[in-house]
Parts: sequence; structure tokens; C-alpha cells
Amino acid sequence: MNSQLTTYSKHFQKTITDINWFHIGDNIIHKFSTLVFATVVFAIILWVGKWIINSIFQQTKRIEILGGFKRAATFRALSLNIFRYTTYFCYLYAVLSIIGVPVGTLIAGAGIFSIALGLGAQGFVSDVVNGFFILLEEQLDVGDLVEINQIKGTVNAIGLRTTKLLSPDGTLNFIPNRSINIIKNYSRHAHLVNIDLNIPVDADLEKVKQIITKENQEMMQTEQAELVATPEIIGPVDVNGKVVFRVAVNMPTNNQAKITAKLLSAYLKALARGGIHLAE
Repeated sequence: MNSQLTTYSKHFQKTITDINWFHIGDNIIHKFSTLVFATVVFAIILWVGKWIINSIFQQTKRIEILGGFKRAATFRALSLNIFRYTTYFCYLYAVLSIIGVPVGTLIAGAGIFSIALGLGAQGFVSDVVNGFFILLEEQLDVGDLVEINQIKGTVNAIGLRTTKLLSPDGTLNFIPNRSINIIKNYSRHAHLVNIDLNIPVDADLEKVKQIITKENQEMMQTEQAELVATPEIIGPVDVNGKVVFRVAVNMPTNNQAKITAKLLSAYLKALARGGIHLAE
């Protein structure tokens, strides 16, 4: 028994002695330096590619003419997403090749597809296909105010896998494209908004109407790009037992708060100049 242990010990020592540690060290250093070099190269490629894509979409006007600024922003975000995924895939391929993994043999093997599907490639394909049809049918654009899966927010980006929504409270929501079934897009058509002015009961209604009409005409000249049509004067209406002077305005949803505040401010200033102050 002791002789066998001695024999194994001698074989082990001989094996350790025969190993060319300098060659292994040189090989490790060479591969590590190659990995570092490849990382730097792909980082530069990623940065340059992003810069080129951003420059192209900033300088060209073709997409903006065909589909507007939102459509241009959508294609810009999608182009950056595709370029980023492609760069990451090539970088992973290069790293595996440097390490010595036979990537070509693995890809050629039939088992790689079943493994990929098991790891979630099926879901990835569903994300890509659904995202493609969302873009093809122009259901969403970057900057649109939408509601998806009971999450309301502004479209921040549309990618191959996910759609990003920025909620009013600042939360950035990542929604997988395959889970998007019903989309409520509030930015495609104008919405009717009522602006109610709490006028005194004894106010001169005809004078109020003249003041509001004049302000509407001036707003249509200065804010025509934001207003869909001239605000419509409804007149005095009863709201919860209080008499209010109502003005109905068609406006884009994404600028609703801004336009409403601007109109209300203009009405209040004009009424004050005319000697009419709102009721308490």
C-alpha cells in the first residue's frame, strides 16, 4: 500500500514538474491582454456607432417629414437598440473565441437551439415580433402619452425587447413587448377640456363673453400650433350649486396641463382688467 502511494506521489510530482508554467503564464497574460484590447475596441465601436446614429437623426429631415418628430425619435431609439444588441453579441462571440470556446461548433450543433429556447429565447422572439408589429402599425411613438397594462406614462423608448414608459412621478417602467395587448394612446387625437371660471352671480355675462372671445382670438394667433380649434364658449352653467362660466377647449393630451394653465391665466388677467373678479 505504501509503495503504491509512493508511486502515485512520484507520478504526481513528475507531472507537476513537467508542466511548463512559464508557457501557461504567458498564455494567460496573452489572453488577458487580448480581452482587454477587445473590450476597449468594442467600447470605442459602441461609442462611435451611437455618435453616428445620433448625428444622422439630428441632421436628416426625411424621417421627420414622413412621420413627424416623434417618429424620428422612435426610429432613433430603435436604431440605437439594434446597434447595441448587435455590438454586445459580437463582443460575446469575440470573448468566447479568445478564451478558446468553440463557438462555431456549438452554434452548428442542433442542441444549441433547444438550450437557447429553454433559457428564454422563445420569449425574446415573442418580444421582437410583437415590438416589430407595434412599430409597423405605428401604435406608439416616443413622446406619446399612453396607458399599457394599467401603467400610464410617456413613451421613453421602444426597443427590441421592452418598451419604456416614464410615469408622472418619475418612475421608469420596463414593459416586455410580448405582454403588450391593449394600448391606450392619448396623444393621437385631441381631447375636450372644460375651463370653468367662478364668476360672481351678478356679473355682466355679456361683458364676460366679450372678454373671453377677445382672449380666444388672440390665443389662436399666438398659440395656433398648440390649439386644435378656437375655444368654444359654453357660457354660464351650474356645477354643484355654483354658477361658473365654462369654456370648452380641444387640445393635445400631452400639452393639456400647459395649455390649460396658459388659457386660465390669460382669462383671469383679462377679466381683472375688465373689472370682473372671480367669486370666492
